[in-house]
Amino acid sequence: MTTHSLHGSTALVTGATSGIGKAIARTLAAQGASLVLHGRDQARGEALVKELGGDARFVAADLTDAEDTLRLAEKAKGVDILVNSAGVYEFTPTAATDAAGFDRHIAINTRAPFLLVGALAPAMAQRGKGSIVLVGSSAARLPAPVGAAYGASKAGTELLTRYWATEFGPSGVRVNTVSPGPVRTEGTTAMLGEHLAALDKVNARGRAGDPSEIADIVAFLVSPASSYLNGAVLFADGGELSQLPG
Repeated sequence: MTTHSLHGSTALVTGATSGIGKAIARTLAAQGASLVLHGRDQARGEALVKELGGDARFVAADLTDAEDTLRLAEKAKGVDILVNSAGVYEFTPTAATDAAGFDRHIAINTRAPFLLVGALAPAMAQRGKGSIVLVGSSAARLPAPVGAAYGASKAGTELLTRYWATEFGPSGVRVNTVSPGPVRTEGTTAMLGEHLAALDKVNARGRAGDPSEIADIVAFLVSPASSYLNGAVLFADGGELSQLPG
């Protein structure tokens, strides 16, 4: 990808203060984009702004709160790139997931992107250009004994991708999703602890992904290099293992 290929663009990146979101923010900044960075922690947000320099600013918001989510959209008004990276994942069995836990997954992983797209995409459409990327998950298509609420919330975003591509595509706004498999982040490290090495055994590459690898895909999806992609869900999971013996 050409250096500074996003020069002149402004991007809102949710969940930008950790994990995949932080890697996306760093990559888009390196490509020349101006950034509106979202997170919950003011100190971490200000530290990231200082690291990235240039034309970056931070807006704290609680995505479980619909009004606060819309306040974030108002603060980011005028962006031509939206990356919905913020997410919550709790891999618990259904019986151990209470209503509040289910609602939290839907609010952050599904409703927040819905509200942000509803608030920001129409102006992109009026300008005749824009790119929206959602960070999905392989959990949306690969069921497991735990994490049903998370998988359902991410399946919702992948379906919304196709709806929004249809709704806004004719006006020049592209909407796509990158659907990662296991990725080594602060969150997965804290959750798995000594079992972290198990992530390296679940795909055909024989290793978990790095956040920067997902960020590179996002940078491609928001750039002119992917101008013919709209409504796509790109699987970035290292390849599924065959169930047949070698």
